[in-house]
Amino acid sequence: MTWVAVGCFTLDGVLLGLAGFWARRAGLVLGGLVCLALALVIVFLWRRHRRTLEELRRARREVADEARALRELVRRPPPA
Repeated sequence: MTWVAVGCFTLDGVLLGLAGFWARRAGLVLGGLVCLALALVIVFLWRRHRRTLEELRRARREVADEARALRELVRRPPPA
């Protein structure tokens, strides 16, 4: 879904920029630049989101490993 949004913003930005360039209208060129900038922002935020999800997965695995180790410690019979 993210790539669809990036693709749409990129296409809109290019087409608006070209239309503004051919019609010599600065407003359309500016709109095209804004769309291209938004596409870059979406890519940046998506990559940050993926890094955060990977950190959460790693932390969850660490907590699960620690819980498993504690469970094994509790289940051991006491030393004689």
